Amino acid sequence: MFVEAIERVDQFTRPIHFIARYYGGTDIIPGTGTLFFVNENGFAVTCRHVAQQILHANQIYENYLKFKGELRRFERDPGYETQRQFLEAKYKITAETPIRILSNFINCVDGYKSLTIHLHPTQDLAIVRFRDYGAKLYQGFAHFLKDSRQVKQGRYLCRLGYPFPEFTNYKLNKATNDIEWIKEGRIHTPSFPIDGIITRHIGENDGTVSIEMSTPGLRGQSGGPLFDRNGLIYGMQSATRHLHLGFDQVNREVITEGRRKRVSNYPFLNVGQCVHVDVIKNFLREKKIDFYEADQIG
Repeated sequence: MFVEAIERVDQFTRPIHFIARYYGGTDIIPGTGTLFFVNENGFAVTCRHVAQQILHANQIYENYLKFKGELRRFERDPGYETQRQFLEAKYKITAETPIRILSNFINCVDGYKSLTIHLHPTQDLAIVRFRDYGAKLYQGFAHFLKDSRQVKQGRYLCRLGYPFPEFTNYKLNKATNDIEWIKEGRIHTPSFPIDGIITRHIGENDGTVSIEMSTPGLRGQSGGPLFDRNGLIYGMQSATRHLHLGFDQVNREVITEGRRKRVSNYPFLNVGQCVHVDVIKNFLREKKIDFYEADQIG
């Protein structure tokens, strides 16, 4: 059903690779996000929460360097541990705090010199503009649904993104004690589609802002397009909602592997949440960015 649509959408949908290091550990944690291009001039859209990781990366690292700089003064101090705890509180650093985040845009454009990012004030949406680049590495661009009255309950749609980080081109540089991208290893992560039907519209005071899907969006698919069998864009994957079903089983006796056991289960239905096509188009209009609409493709 979606074979040709995925081939079409895949031409302008791209992964964002992230690597992160946390204060409480030595591991390098890979992650992914997704963006898709809306015109031929290097403009793309993604989720606000994805774009914020890019925007805040330098601030996070600078905060850690200031912490480290102050802590270094107490290396030979008998009260080192007390000072360390004081500075951790001052700089709001815990074991779960990222101290370094690096991002890498894969097959978007060649040799861009800067980025401009616009964050939507209320919705999980951002516009990314690549500036002063060489060649485009994407082909085509999104065509958005012109008549949003077609966003109907029960319509069968697909999402495309990069939820499983399989790239390995990174390492910890022991000389600098910092993480970095390298030329060795796997540099690509395969795309992953997931289908579903529209279940509900999610509204706020100013109207419908999101589309709920019967299947969850996967981690890393955030920022990926929501489209029909012709590749026409209906929205953008944003989040997963967890709906409590109320079928709780508490301390229930079951037989498993020949033994009686007491188990509890609190089931949830995981559904996808996508930014509505009208929200995306209105934000592009507000920023005076060219985009394309269609009633159908092909």
